[in-house]
Order: sequence, then C-alpha cells, then structure tokens
Amino acid sequence: MTDTPAAPAESLLLIVPPAAHATRGLSAHTPVLGLPLLRRIVLAGNRAGLRPVVSLPVLHGPERLLTGAATTDPAAREAMWPPRRIVICPANVLVQADWLRELSTRPIEPEVLYVDDSMVGLLETKDSPRVLAAAGCARTADELFGALERWMPRTPSRLDRGGRFALSRSEDLLAAETWLLRSLIKPHEGFMSRHVERRVSLGITRRLVDTPVTPSAITLTSVAIGLLSAPFFLSARPAWQLVGALIFLLHSILDGCDGELARLKFLDSRAGAILDFWGDNVVHVAVFTCMTLGWTWASRSPWPLAVGAAAIASVGIATIVLSRRGLGPQASAGASRAARIVDSLGNRDFIYLVLALAAFGQAWWFLALVATGTPLFVLLALQATRRQPA
Repeated sequence: MTDTPAAPAESLLLIVPPAAHATRGLSAHTPVLGLPLLRRIVLAGNRAGLRPVVSLPVLHGPERLLTGAATTDPAAREAMWPPRRIVICPANVLVQADWLRELSTRPIEPEVLYVDDSMVGLLETKDSPRVLAAAGCARTADELFGALERWMPRTPSRLDRGGRFALSRSEDLLAAETWLLRSLIKPHEGFMSRHVERRVSLGITRRLVDTPVTPSAITLTSVAIGLLSAPFFLSARPAWQLVGALIFLLHSILDGCDGELARLKFLDSRAGAILDFWGDNVVHVAVFTCMTLGWTWASRSPWPLAVGAAAIASVGIATIVLSRRGLGPQASAGASRAARIVDSLGNRDFIYLVLALAAFGQAWWFLALVATGTPLFVLLALQATRRQPA
C-alpha cells in the first residue's frame, strides 16, 4: 500500500492536538501495535481516501512518521487541493478507515461544526483555508473549535462509537490495541472461525507486529504447513488423518495471520493478495489430491478418482467464476437471503468437518461434499449477485 491516495482527495483529515485534559503519558509518537499513534491515524486517512493534514502544533518528532501527510504551514496551504469536507481528528483518537470514509460522504449542513464526545469534528465549508489557518495556530482541539465557533455554529454529533477509540492516558493502550485487533474480525465469518481461530491468530499477530516479519513471510509459512498436512491423508488410519487435519487447521490459523498483520500495519498489497490466493489454492489441491489417492488405495477401486477430480475441478471453476464476477463478502442488514447463505458457506469453518471425519479415518468423504456442494455454492453466489441493487 502506498502512503498517498492516487488522486487528490476532496476531503481532508485534519489531525490536531488533543484537548488540554485529554492525554497523560501519551504523545503522537506513542507506539500502538507496531506503528506510532500519529502515523496510524495518517495511514487510516489515506486508506479512506481522505488527504491527511497535520497541524503544526502536533509535530514534535521525526518527520518520517508523517509520510503521506501535509502540514498546516502557510506554504503547504497555498498548494493544497481546496476541500469542502473536513474531518477534524485529535491526535489521541484512533480511527477506522471505513468510519472515516462514511464521514466523508455523510450528508451534513454546510457551515456548521459537528463535534462528538471524543472531540472528533466534522464540517463542510467554502472557506477551508481559514479552517487550516486556525488549525495551524491552535494548541489544542478545544482552542481550534473555539476559534471555528466564531464564524459557524457548533452542534453536538452522535457518531458511531465503533469507528474510533479515544486514548486519554497510557493505561488505555492495552484496550486500544484490543479494539484494533477485534476490528480485524470480518462480520461474515463463521462461528468457529470467529471464536476459535481468530482468538489464536490475533494472539499470534499481536506478538508479530513489533517484529520484522512480513505478511508474505507468514503466507509462505502457512503454505508450507498446509502442504505438510497433505501426505497424512494418504493413510486410512484415523490417527494419521487426525494429525493431518490438525496441521491443516494450523495452516488455516496462520492463513488468517498474514491478512491481519497486513491490515494492521497497512502493508496490504495486490501482490500479497495474489500470493495468499494462489497459496491457498495450491494447499487445497495438494490436500484433495492426497485424499483422493488415499481413498483409492483404501477402497481398491478407481471410483474415488472421479470424486476427487470432480472436487478439484469444481473448486477451480468456482474460483474462476466468482473472481471474475468480483464476488466478496456481501452480508449486511439489507442483503438478500441468498447472499447471507453464500457468506455462511464461504467461511473457513469447513476445517472442523474435516477434523470430525478424520477422527474416524473418513476424511476422504469431504471430497464428496466439495464435489456436490461447490456447484450449489456457485449458483447461490450468482443468484445473490443478481439480487444486489445496482
């Protein structure tokens, strides 16, 4: 991910000093899960498509922390893209990119200052240079809002609390890190993935954020572990199959860690996504192939070869069809029933079915479920797509 948007943003994320009473033992450069607090806010603004601007009173440390952010000095203001929408964020408030994106498009009354209880402000104005000039002089968020109130009315705003986290003291860091980690859990995930795998993967990710380990390195490790699980399914013994299923589960857990680390440190990239995508497919093909061979040898019959080939082919076709249609998570309050079914089928809870079957030495039967269930999954996904509003 790059630090700056591809095109000039129509909205600004104006980062200002906290309120006078807001922070104890914290600074803009306090590390939060591997990134300084200020840099984390700047990168969230970039990801949301806003242009981050840091007011001069915030700057007390190395400028490398501010890559991708403009400042409120007069020279920068003159060259700045003239925005109408400005989100004002104190430097002690962690924000989610999706939340900022929603604020940048929310209908509000022009020339009115909206401020919530965390001192996050929102306004739309024709005189943004004047706002930036005031921010360049204000020593606290309170002082800035006081200056803005001289020419525009201020009104309380009830913004979604789930999209931001205000730190008021150093003791809040642990809670803030937990909030960031929980935000990585996707709403469409299955029960076991949410309550078992994510608990483990988030714990691992939390320990990796302060290390030089990259998401791609985790992906490659996950692929290697997944491939290691495949030969165990050649055996008809329940103990060997169960070991293979447990190793496969470890692969699934680490497969979550690479994405968590990438999103948490703003390191997600197209190349990383492609590596993760093809790595998963290579592992699945290897596991399904070994299941097919093991089933064929145990049954002393060639018919499992047809089932295994159908399972591998159906997964390959599903991947091609759904990727071309741009299908992703769709579940929402207004989503169709078919879309919610697709989301529930698309999670990683299937691994626990493999575990259950492996405990009886019958992991191979999972191939039959894949061969018959995947075409149904594709049909439901396409149906859900057609029902989505244009």
